[in-house]
Amino acid sequence: MYAVLRSPQDTEDVLQEALLAISRALPECRLEGFKTWITRIAVNRAIDYRRKRQRQEAKSGSGEGLEDSPEFMMTSEECDSSPPDQLIAMEERRRVQDKLEELPPEYKGIVRDYYFRRRSYQEISEERGLKPKSVESKLYRARSWMRRHWRREDFD
Repeated sequence: MYAVLRSPQDTEDVLQEALLAISRALPECRLEGFKTWITRIAVNRAIDYRRKRQRQEAKSGSGEGLEDSPEFMMTSEECDSSPPDQLIAMEERRRVQDKLEELPPEYKGIVRDYYFRRRSYQEISEERGLKPKSVESKLYRARSWMRRHWRREDFD
């Protein structure tokens, strides 16, 4: 749960909620896959809490960091996977996020817009006041920078 929330206090709060939900659901529980069942409830509670907090922050207009942005939330396929697989996917996403922070500022936003927010060159150019060809050039330079500075082992 800490991997999802990244806050000891939030983790404690959500854990208490998860334990209450588990105790309420115990009468209907079948003992096969008990550990997976408990883990799933806890992870789902953490994900729900994080999404709720993100919606509240978005409504209040507070800035969100890259790690809190929707593109770093779990995909529907990941939500359907087992809790250990969910945690692995979230850890991989965290590593990519950490590596993206190393990018020079002139590339970071464009890489985020193109690869994670899935914006087209045209959309990015309109949002940033650039020509589409400039967006293409910056993405090319960003990929070149990544090839020069990152190794595959950095992500293993």
